[in-house]
Amino acid sequence: MNRRDLLRSSLLATAVAALPMRAGAQTPPVGSRDAQLLALARAELQRAGDRIWRRDIVGIADFGLHSSQRRFHFVDVVNDRVESYHVSHGDGSDREHDGWLKRYSNIEGSNATSQGAYMTRSWYVGKFGTSIRLDGLDPTNSNALPRAIVMHKAQYARPEHVERWGRLGRSNGCFAMGPEQFDRALIDLSGGRLLVAGSYGIAENGSKVTPPVLQTTLLRNENGGTFERTNPGVY
Repeated sequence: MNRRDLLRSSLLATAVAALPMRAGAQTPPVGSRDAQLLALARAELQRAGDRIWRRDIVGIADFGLHSSQRRFHFVDVVNDRVESYHVSHGDGSDREHDGWLKRYSNIEGSNATSQGAYMTRSWYVGKFGTSIRLDGLDPTNSNALPRAIVMHKAQYARPEHVERWGRLGRSNGCFAMGPEQFDRALIDLSGGRLLVAGSYGIAENGSKVTPPVLQTTLLRNENGGTFERTNPGVY
């Protein structure tokens, strides 16, 4: 082997060693939070079917947890990896501003978070800078596009906000993340991927969290009014 080939082989070996291990070597333990999230992501991909264009990474927003928790999960179903960040819910979902989501809604003007599956669409530049449009795929979030429910960055969604106030600020129903955290969404979650939101209540240690408040769904009845019904959590 000549000197040039030896150098090339050495550089290749170094690059390979720096790569993360593949899924088969680091499968999360059965019952762990990551294992539960991976199973949920795969089930939701199957439910969404061919409506989802890109099926490598799924975003899961777990609004069964307090807003001080890292409850937005990037679930890499190819490599069996999960990374978690903070995300805000809508002020219409938490009028008391105590950090717990209490109501979902698909109604225009409710300023509430909607549960269900979304497909991420294109980027655009709006009030909060570069943002990601979302297309609601379920009856519970079918108004996402006309309501302008999107993913965007916000200072009130930074981890430092939790350190100061014990909870995040609230959006108008959008999935708001800290600027640094949102950069990850721009790279890994836009362009036809799946995002799901619900009250799963999966704690970091894999245990089930039951919110200390009643979570309801605000609906529109036949007369054009609204009413609330108890939301059982995972739909």
